[in-house]
Amino acid sequence: MNRAFVNILTADVAATAQFYQDLLGMKRTGDFGWFVLLSHAEMPQFEIGVLDRNHETIPGDVSSTPSGFIATFVVEDVAEVHKRAIAMNAEVIQEPTDLSYGQRRLMLRDPAGAVVDVSAPIR
Repeated sequence: MNRAFVNILTADVAATAQFYQDLLGMKRTGDFGWFVLLSHAEMPQFEIGVLDRNHETIPGDVSSTPSGFIATFVVEDVAEVHKRAIAMNAEVIQEPTDLSYGQRRLMLRDPAGAVVDVSAPIR
């Protein structure tokens, strides 16, 4: 395998890309208007595509709201990301919660409707 990334289908490419930039510090490594590619300086090999769900390359039967997956991002400080999420008026599904397996988790919904899990090990 040479490369792999996940595409999030959205009706608003700019807003969805900006969500991940503001929340997690990701940067645009490609921007074609209908498709934006994001990565992070600390993990350049991990990429997320943000793709216009109505673009001609997307078959109609796969363009619905994302479901059936959770995008997980492990960070140093969930509380800091939570503050950014609140400032962004992001939809919080679950406030930061300590889980039995030693993680603190914040769950959000991105502008496309995808579920985002932001977690950190409990110190």
